[in-house]
Amino acid sequence: MTQTTLLAGVELGGTKCLCVLGTGPHDIRARVRIKTGEPGGTLEQIAAVLDEWRTGYGPIAALGIASFGPLDLSPGSATYGHITASTKPGWSHTDVVGPLTPLLGVPVRIDTDVNGAALAEARWGAARGLADFAYITVGTGVGVGLVIGDRLVHGLTHTELGHVRVARPVEDRWPGVCAFHGDCVEGLASGPAIEARAGASAADLSPEHAVWGTVAHALGQLLHTLVLATAPRRILLGGGVMDAQPHLFPRVREALRVSLNGYVQASELGPAIGHYVVPPGLGAAAGAMGALALAAAAQGAR
Repeated sequence: MTQTTLLAGVELGGTKCLCVLGTGPHDIRARVRIKTGEPGGTLEQIAAVLDEWRTGYGPIAALGIASFGPLDLSPGSATYGHITASTKPGWSHTDVVGPLTPLLGVPVRIDTDVNGAALAEARWGAARGLADFAYITVGTGVGVGLVIGDRLVHGLTHTELGHVRVARPVEDRWPGVCAFHGDCVEGLASGPAIEARAGASAADLSPEHAVWGTVAHALGQLLHTLVLATAPRRILLGGGVMDAQPHLFPRVREALRVSLNGYVQASELGPAIGHYVVPPGLGAAAGAMGALALAAAAQGAR
């Protein structure tokens, strides 16, 4: 392996940014964590890390940026690579690509953090060999990376399935926390939603807490929508909430089964559903590896 094969990745999250240098999950040469503060200072710190790596490790072949969104991903747009209407204070309309692209003089690809994680799972994780699948993260927000026919779904914008409205139990009138939609999936099942409703962080709640019934229902509704709209061959469920509360997996599978009510006749949705709704193969590293997968795509190595 030569130095020119090195890839740099930046996972830009709502609370932290992880910069990684390497070629894949089994070859990480350097890793730096940065707190996500105000845009200017955060991007300056990222640029300093990349410049230090270029000096210390030699040529970098490509840069991938897996960012929270929403993002403008239309290549011909004057605001390509910008965060658009973000709920994170100070980050709306921030140019993420512009400050970092000239630094290394290499191909750069930006996409949402969940889309990057989906590419990583296809390349190294639990979606290898699958042309159609969905990667869902449940954490600070709820996002979906959707791959159909071996391609990430992009259209007018990237998908934002974490913000779909869901059918709720008639007795549940809690308004949700999404600043845009209230009781969308993110507004009901994200980490902040769970904390607002239960009065404690998701990681600190017992598996018996009543909030998990509403969380599983909302996620089951999201999976129902995915199965009927795009028929993915597997659904990966990751993120901090799922990592902290693995008991949610059987609950979400059951919520999906009950919601579909036998309408979709597929063996994967029967007794084998435990192999259909699964954790990501890369675990908590899916996001950072997503940035490297985007770098590989920018280099043309996908």
